[in-house]
Amino acid sequence: MSDSHDTPIKTPKQLLYVVIAAFLVPILIIVLLVMNVTGKKKEAAGSEAFGDRAVAERLAPVARAVYTDPNAPKVLKTGEEVYKAVCTGCHAAGAAGAPKSGDAASWAPRIKLGLDTLVKSVINGKGAMPAKGGGSDLDNIEIARAVVYMANAAGGNFKEPAVPAAPAAAAPAAEAAPAAMAAPAVAAATSAPAVQTVAVGSGEKLYKAVCTACHAAGVAGAPKSGDKAAWGPRATKGADELTKTVISGKGAMPPRGGAGAASDAELKAAVQYMLAQLK
Repeated sequence: MSDSHDTPIKTPKQLLYVVIAAFLVPILIIVLLVMNVTGKKKEAAGSEAFGDRAVAERLAPVARAVYTDPNAPKVLKTGEEVYKAVCTGCHAAGAAGAPKSGDAASWAPRIKLGLDTLVKSVINGKGAMPAKGGGSDLDNIEIARAVVYMANAAGGNFKEPAVPAAPAAAAPAAEAAPAAMAAPAVAAATSAPAVQTVAVGSGEKLYKAVCTACHAAGVAGAPKSGDKAAWGPRATKGADELTKTVISGKGAMPPRGGAGAASDAELKAAVQYMLAQLK
């Protein structure tokens, strides 16, 4: 009587398959385990709203205090800086009839008018463009620089105007006073702390500097300030959603409403200011 053993491996081909599987299956299991351990954990939908950055943005103050020295000389902005801060809102897209930046055909008849005429038009306002293009705190020299920047980008050849020379400073009164009186005055001036003013950025300030160019007259499809009918469907979205739209840009409105230097908190403050006009 002979012993017989049944085995699932009947042929050399089946044996080959078993040997290959014996090597590949453990390797595959090890790879999957490593991927599971080292792989980045996927966050649930909407969980980014609780991230450090998102929370910090929600907690950021709407207004920011900026301490300035009233006695310090003003640093004039360049033409490009003024353009990006104020003019790009309309000129980047050619909204409300504004000549589009770099469009030689649109700028040609304006360039022929001369630099002085163009600067006066911006300072006084023209059509949908408010006085000083909405940048009420800009000096005339800054306005001229912005005009030169835009005109030259469209084929003009204007020379940037020179900054007027500052008047000679008057002689200090202490120099004319007797030495006995001058010394206490100098000592008092040295010990006195510098006087500083606080300029607080607000939604109203940003609105008047940038947003009013389109929203004051409701040009290029922008909802007119205070128009409850136009703002109705927008107001229901809330300030946060509207701010996201401003940051991304929509229609003729460029990203960040053309106020590239403004922070997200300042843009939200401007949105809140416009919503407040509906009450």
